[in-house]
Amino acid sequence: MTVLVTGASGFAGGAIVSALTAAGVPVRAMVRDPARYTAPAGAEVVVAELRDRAAVDRAVAGVDTVVHAAAHLAEFGSAATFHEVNVAGTERLLAAAAAAGARRLVFVSSPSALMAPSGGDQLTIDESVPYPDRFLNRYCETKARAEQLVLAANTAEFTTCALRPRAIWGPGDRRGPLIRIMAKLRQGSLPDLSGGRTVLASLCYIDHLTRAVELALHAESVGGRAYFVADAEPVALWETLAEVSGRFGLTPPTRTVPAPVLRAAVAAIDTVWRIPAVGNRWEPPLSRYGVALVTRSATYDTTAARRDLGWAPTVSFDEGLARFSRWIDDLGGLDTLLEGLR
Repeated sequence: MTVLVTGASGFAGGAIVSALTAAGVPVRAMVRDPARYTAPAGAEVVVAELRDRAAVDRAVAGVDTVVHAAAHLAEFGSAATFHEVNVAGTERLLAAAAAAGARRLVFVSSPSALMAPSGGDQLTIDESVPYPDRFLNRYCETKARAEQLVLAANTAEFTTCALRPRAIWGPGDRRGPLIRIMAKLRQGSLPDLSGGRTVLASLCYIDHLTRAVELALHAESVGGRAYFVADAEPVALWETLAEVSGRFGLTPPTRTVPAPVLRAAVAAIDTVWRIPAVGNRWEPPLSRYGVALVTRSATYDTTAARRDLGWAPTVSFDEGLARFSRWIDDLGGLDTLLEGLR
């Protein structure tokens, strides 16, 4: 069985490639820029991007299974770019894989596909929760549309399913949500946005995602279904950020922002950062999406993944954080990790 992994130069895609090759699975790693990717021993590299149907056709030729981890992941950007990569690109990949005779496609989706512009906490939700009528941003909307395409493409000959990890973290992560928060903590620019309440968050340690992918390649009765994948226990987000700050010598968030001021600031920033010349060059200090991630509790019931995939989280948060810390030390420290992060 040869597995094509899209988005192999990204954190999740690269970890999936490494886990599969370590398990002895023949892997073809799809990347846009081979100069930015070093494949593990045994993996074949193919250059293609989702906008190019001919290149996608070449990438899927002769593979049995596809793991689709590529996406345009950003808080701002043009609607055309989000659609072309996340929606139309997924549609091209599905058509090419089915035409090439692939038997299965596993989509790395996200709980962001369920995020609406307004809304409160989502605690211990399962896969029965519907998509919202309106979405928080273009990433959320196009991720949902792509997931819907994947699940609708399921047939007896071509099994499709989706995994929904949130805030993937761990060794190898260079640009994920935790890394960006750590950069703000180092700058002392992250205020306490909790409003004095406990914000619970289900995170996903990288090993938990890669194991779910391995199992989804063979599991029966998963066709047309999405699965939440998360760590064993949610974390109290702001307390955890204080712990991370202490471990890495960062400035913990202590300044508070009144809710009316926060709403006004986010609205103004969202307006300015919709200007391409701004949004394409700089990271916004705050955004509706970013604020929602750290102020809304979001935890997930992983019963379905345990039942249908035979999956279970195996790494505690403390152990994952210790591994993450050792990896950062091996890189040369936090300054090395955050160097060049805009």
